[in-house]
Amino acid sequence: MTNKENPRYGVGDASFQAAGREAGIRKLVDEFFNRMGSDKRFATIHAMHPDDKDTSRDKLARFLCGWLGGPKLYRDKYGSISIPRAHEHLAIATPERDQWLTCMAETVAEQAFEPAFKKYVMEQLFVPAEGVRRRIAGLPKSARARGDQDDS
Repeated sequence: MTNKENPRYGVGDASFQAAGREAGIRKLVDEFFNRMGSDKRFATIHAMHPDDKDTSRDKLARFLCGWLGGPKLYRDKYGSISIPRAHEHLAIATPERDQWLTCMAETVAEQAFEPAFKKYVMEQLFVPAEGVRRRIAGLPKSARARGDQDDS
């Protein structure tokens, strides 16, 4: 059983709770996008998003709520998602994956999360980030060229 002294992240809604529920996740996402837009180190991934970042912020926050064991808010509003497929039209290689992870790690580090949860969530976020990179690396360039800018 989970408790505050020894939470089992990834079990039930323990991760969602540790992130501060929806309000904490939205705060994380807003700070992540603010960092991405204000730090030139993240210019490449920032440019991959539409100019109006509101939908991108909403999609990421909703996705993270469900992904962390909370309510499936993304599915409720946007339908189901495959993270690698949703990003396959973008040129995401190791540098872009690492930009995203660095931006998120710096943002996570500033949150009022428990240190163990900070470590856990970044280890877990590497999995879909690497999955996106691997899927795109395996696609022919013509498949990457189709589609509009990503919203997530």
